[in-house]
Amino acid sequence: MTEKFDVLVVGAGAAGLYTALCLPEHLQVGLINKNTLPVSASDWAQGGIAAAIAPEDSVALHVQDTLVAGAGLCDLDAVKFLVEEAPECIDALVKMGVAFDRAGPDLALTLEAAHSRRRVLHSADTTGKAVVSTLTAKVLSRKNIQLISPAFALSLWLDPETGRCQGISAICGRSVKWLRAQAVVLATGGGGQVFAQTTNPSVSTGDGVAIGWRAGALLRDLEFVQFHPTALTKAGAPRFLISEAVRGEGAHLVDGKGYRFAFDYHPNGELAPRDVVSRAIFRHLQKTGEPHVLLDLRPIDCDRLRYRFPNIIQVCANWGIDVFSEPVPVTPAAHYWMGGIVADKFNQTSIPGLYAVGETASTGVHGANRLASNSLLECLVFGSKMALLKVESIGQKAFENEEDSAEIIEKSIHVSEIEAIEKLRFELPQLVWQSAGICRGKADLESAIGQVEIWRQEFASLSLSQTLLNLQPGQIINFSPADAENSVLLRNWGEVGNLLDIGYLILKSAAFRTESRGGHYRLDYPLTEPNWCRHTLIQNRNWYKSGVIFNPG
Repeated sequence: MTEKFDVLVVGAGAAGLYTALCLPEHLQVGLINKNTLPVSASDWAQGGIAAAIAPEDSVALHVQDTLVAGAGLCDLDAVKFLVEEAPECIDALVKMGVAFDRAGPDLALTLEAAHSRRRVLHSADTTGKAVVSTLTAKVLSRKNIQLISPAFALSLWLDPETGRCQGISAICGRSVKWLRAQAVVLATGGGGQVFAQTTNPSVSTGDGVAIGWRAGALLRDLEFVQFHPTALTKAGAPRFLISEAVRGEGAHLVDGKGYRFAFDYHPNGELAPRDVVSRAIFRHLQKTGEPHVLLDLRPIDCDRLRYRFPNIIQVCANWGIDVFSEPVPVTPAAHYWMGGIVADKFNQTSIPGLYAVGETASTGVHGANRLASNSLLECLVFGSKMALLKVESIGQKAFENEEDSAEIIEKSIHVSEIEAIEKLRFELPQLVWQSAGICRGKADLESAIGQVEIWRQEFASLSLSQTLLNLQPGQIINFSPADAENSVLLRNWGEVGNLLDIGYLILKSAAFRTESRGGHYRLDYPLTEPNWCRHTLIQNRNWYKSGVIFNPG
């Protein structure tokens, strides 16, 4: 494997794949994927991609809907940039071969919550998969892109004199080594696995945000987590997301008595913003004592239902639910992280040479609550700007004078450490869900912060952690062949470390913001406060408010 690149892209979801494709073709790109096959939240996305392309729609309406959903914390310029660039990105996907649904010769558009017009493009109910599979095929055909898989990014490699990012350390097979690059792009997605109930796949462990934070990158708004209202709730089943588009097509939310309760909490009922619907379900369940509510798809015409949602129908059927004759049991689950590493519209972070794209980044387009189907759009619009990256393609020449020799460290993993890591991986999400879930309070947050700090200390004291966290450039670790047979152990160690860090960051940020806004709801501060219309900024161990940023346009 080549260990020197012009650009390293960490993550192979929609953001990472599209970024790799958009980078200038004369650059040698390393695309790091911690799985052997593409598995990402993008791949699981059902609803679609929002774009104002209909005659009755407009950029201004899409901007306004995004600002309203963002609850005062969107950056107006970033939102305009996102929405204005959307049609061009959709056109690029169509030309690549993404098979969006059609209504005659035109692209079919559906309605989702908090959108004032039908503007969501889709490919049945597996839009993310359609996009990711197309992008993956394009990436594999590009000679300048080398897929490094499976590989797990551990830390950023900063130049000690300039502070510029010059690569990463990574687990590759049974070795931990250093990969050098002129630029590094973090596109690792969100961190839903820090919550016990999540619609995210197992790879969503907040890796990019965690390694960015440890390197000193500026972070923003990590308390804002979007909880999707309708995740399948069935014993033994994963929290499979039932797309918001189902409600846009006419499905009803009802309780055990068949009552459409959502209108008691918001005049738009099931089509209110996601955070509103999630809290409505949470409160109604507290009131009724029921374990879940029901999503009734029967109001949708049967042929329309088969056409639009074949995957949802099949998954429900796999778990013994016939959506044509009975409603689906659902509860909210963690879905999307609005916060992340602060990045501008060219994806540059506070660390020179380090870029962030997609859910890993905080670009200002989502504010306190993301508008439905703006997430895949953000991956494309911001990823496309990496075409403007200016780095000199110097290939091997710049490294000719570097020492090829390296210090090789042999290491093995103790069984006791494996057990400790697995215990943390189970207990942490339970704690974060209970204390920083849909509704939060000071006592629970402070108690959880204390516990996570203890766990982080225990994790850091492990022999494996001592070795990996203190790895220096020029040192390569080789693990024993026995450990290599189950290299997932090393990745599990890395993911647990990242989950502990982002759990700590979310809890501290949620305790810091003493109001309720968007995806952050405090039982002890239930009102939205004008003096809190500011971002939460985090760097190293410092939390502070930004200046007032509200711009109603």
